[in-house]
Formats: sequence, C-alpha cells, structure tokens
Amino acid sequence: MASNNKGKSVADMERAQAAFNKKEVAQREGAVAMAEYQAGLKAERAKTEKLRAMRLAKEAHEANAAAIKAAAEPKKKLKPGAKPEKKKKAKVAVDKNIRIAARRK
Repeated sequence: MASNNKGKSVADMERAQAAFNKKEVAQREGAVAMAEYQAGLKAERAKTEKLRAMRLAKEAHEANAAAIKAAAEPKKKLKPGAKPEKKKKAKVAVDKNIRIAARRK
C-alpha cells in the first residue's frame, strides 16, 4: 500500500471517491435547479407586470369612454310648466340606543 493511504483498503478509497462524486453531482444539479427556479420567477414577474399594465390601460380606456359618453349625452329638457325634480335626501339610520340616550338628557 502507498504511504498516503495510511491503512485504508482499496474498497474504503473507492467508497470515499463514490461519496465525493455523488456530492459533486448533487451540487451541480442543485445549481441547475436553482437557476431554473430563478428563471421561472423572473418570467412570472414579467408576465404579471405585463398583465397589470394591460389591466390599467383597459381601466383607463373604460373610464375615458365613460366620461366621453356622459359628456355626449343630452340633458333632459323639461316640458313647459313642469317643475324640476328635487333630489331626495338619504335617510340616515339612527341607532335605537342613541335615541333613547338623547331622550334621557
């Protein structure tokens, strides 16, 4: 046996080499998998950004179209002698306990 083996058998050396090779392969595969994962994340972010821009453009277009349509609609004309409708006030619901407390004062 060689002096650098220091009592290790050939089988031990082969096992150690196989374990080392196995770890190297796992590291390479891990690096490739991480690169694929990062590329997938980047593609997903780009797609999300594109879809968001498209949604915002669509919403702006719809808001603009609604404003143009509202401006283009003719106002209702009243018949001669008719009174304009008064806007109704919204009823506000008052809590029963608040009304009771107000009566006590």
